[in-house]
Amino acid sequence: METENGHTELGKCVPADTAGAAEPARDHAAEVDPAAVPSIKLRRAIYPVLIGLAVIVWLFWKDFDPAVFGDIDFRLGSLFWLLLAIVFMAGRDFGYILRLRTLSGGDLSWGQCLRVIMLWEFTSAVTPSAVGGTSVALLYIHKEGISVGRSSAIVMLTSFLDELYFIIMFPLLVVIIGPTRLFHTPVGEGILETGIISIAVIAYSLKLIYLVILSYGLFFNPRGLKWLLMRVFRMGWLRRWYRDMNKVGTDIVNSSRELRRQGKRFWASAFASTFLSWTSRYLVANALVMAFFAVSDHFLLFAKQLVMWIVMLVIPTPGGSGFAEYIFTNFCSDLIEVPLALQLSAAALVAFLWRGITYYPYLIVGAVMFPRWIARKFGKEPKNTCP
Repeated sequence: METENGHTELGKCVPADTAGAAEPARDHAAEVDPAAVPSIKLRRAIYPVLIGLAVIVWLFWKDFDPAVFGDIDFRLGSLFWLLLAIVFMAGRDFGYILRLRTLSGGDLSWGQCLRVIMLWEFTSAVTPSAVGGTSVALLYIHKEGISVGRSSAIVMLTSFLDELYFIIMFPLLVVIIGPTRLFHTPVGEGILETGIISIAVIAYSLKLIYLVILSYGLFFNPRGLKWLLMRVFRMGWLRRWYRDMNKVGTDIVNSSRELRRQGKRFWASAFASTFLSWTSRYLVANALVMAFFAVSDHFLLFAKQLVMWIVMLVIPTPGGSGFAEYIFTNFCSDLIEVPLALQLSAAALVAFLWRGITYYPYLIVGAVMFPRWIARKFGKEPKNTCP
């Protein structure tokens, strides 16, 4: 059944013999074969685990001193900080879910938003950081009942909000903290520090260029974005949907008009949920350190993690595995209040726990959820019945 604004209502059963009348312009994206998305394969989930664990083992072998366990202050308060770390992780996911529900105009239920976010995070965990889950997020959202055009607009606006957070926060933190303190590394004799600064500047420049182009397409020239999509869908296996890009582009143009008409409440919710997600993400490590040691400068530790995520844009490993553990240990170790000789050991231990709570759970959840989702969304549906 279609509503007055032309969108199909979710949860309504459409008999098989009338589906054509209810959906006169069904697009090929609704018939995507899972094999057409080569980046989402369950066997790939093992690679980031092996890479991450290999780096942790190497760090432990290279720098770990068992004496660090003597400096661990595990008390009743430690449970509070561990629970707070979990709360921050929940805040990260809740922010994503709230944002997706806001951007979909409530057409996606809370359960659907949770499912999409978990699949999205799983895809991000098994693909390089530069690719992430955005490349297939459109598919996830569309298969939950949103048109391809609206799904495209939602994914692009999500990307816009994420990039905007980095574009604003990075220079703000550089000004507040100062580049010397922000990029200081306690090890590496300046080589690591120079590399981080260089990559951060390049990655930030790329993000800024991308944000400008995306903003132009979404808010100023959506027809230009439509033209770009049609060019992209001429390549490789995407060619099968090229003929439908005209309709998809029209949907994007219409969605862009809707975005420009949105009120203050919509944008306030979208920006607030984005801020909640990313800020909660960076506070997890602070809570984990406090569970066992102490942090000399919480704000600096938060800021350094933002730098790490910007740098991870160019890291080719799935989900930044290996690099994230290494860079956290060598970039943030001096902020853990333990004797100087034990800082790397303490940082390696925290890095292991940090990735254990912020990364590996999504691999597990995704490995369970993804095949079931594929079977339900792409499996054979019985005729004349609701799925």
